[in-house]
Amino acid sequence: MDYDFSFFLVIASLVTGVVWGGFLLYLKLVHKPYPTENEPLMVEYARSFFPVVLVVLLLRSFLAEPFRIPSGSMMPTLLIGDFILVNKFTYGVRLPVLNTKIIEISEPKRGDIVVFRYPKQPTVDYIKRVIGLPGDRIAYFDKKVYVNGQLAAQTSLGRYEGVGQGANMTGAEHFEENLESVKHSILINHGTISVEDVFVVPQGQYFVMGDNRDNSNDSRYWGFVPEANLVGKAFFIWMNWDWENNGIAFNRLGTVLE
Repeated sequence: MDYDFSFFLVIASLVTGVVWGGFLLYLKLVHKPYPTENEPLMVEYARSFFPVVLVVLLLRSFLAEPFRIPSGSMMPTLLIGDFILVNKFTYGVRLPVLNTKIIEISEPKRGDIVVFRYPKQPTVDYIKRVIGLPGDRIAYFDKKVYVNGQLAAQTSLGRYEGVGQGANMTGAEHFEENLESVKHSILINHGTISVEDVFVVPQGQYFVMGDNRDNSNDSRYWGFVPEANLVGKAFFIWMNWDWENNGIAFNRLGTVLE
C-alpha cells in the first residue's frame, strides 16, 4: 500500500510537471506571454495539481506520513482505529519508491515504535517495538524478555479492560515493562502458548515485538527486520476512530508515543 501510493505521487508529479513545464517552454519558443487566454484544459489542470501533488510527495516522503492501526498487536499502546504520524527522516532520508537511503541521520534505539515493510511481503507495512539491536542476544521465556542476559523487569498493573474493537483483550494482565529505562505498557495472556527461544540479532537488522505479546506476529515467528525495510518512527496519535466504541475517542487525540 505504501509503495503503490508513493509510486502514484511520483508519476502524478512527473506527468503534471512535464505538461505544465512543456507548455511554458512552448510559449517561450513562440514568444508568447503567460498567462494566456488560450491555455489548454490539460495544461490548466496540470498547473493546478502539480504544486499540490509535489508538496504532498515531499511531505510524505521526507517528513511525516500518516498510518492507521488495523490490528491489536500493539495494544495497549496503540488501539485499533488509531491514526498515527510516522517520522520519515529519523532513521535517514530515503528516496520515494526506491527506498534508497541518501542521507544518514540516526539508527533505531531500543524501545522505539517503528513502521517497517514486512520482510515476507514488502508491500505490507507493519508496526512493532524495537527490542533487539544489531549484535544483541534476545531471549524470551515465561512471558519475559531478556536483553543480553538482563531481565526487562515487569510491574503488574492489574487486569486490562479493553474497549471497542479491542474488547476481546479484556482479562489480559497489564504490565509496565522496563526495557533498559524505556518504560512502556504490554499485555500478557497467561493462557496462551507463545514461542520461547534465544535470538541473536544479525548486523544491520532488528528484533521487534508487539506490545500485545500473545497476539502479535513479530520477530519471534518470522525473523528480523533489515535496516533497509525501515519506514520511520511512530511518534504521535492524531485521530482515533473505532465504530464499536462510539466513534472518536477524544482522550487519545494528541497522544505522544513512547
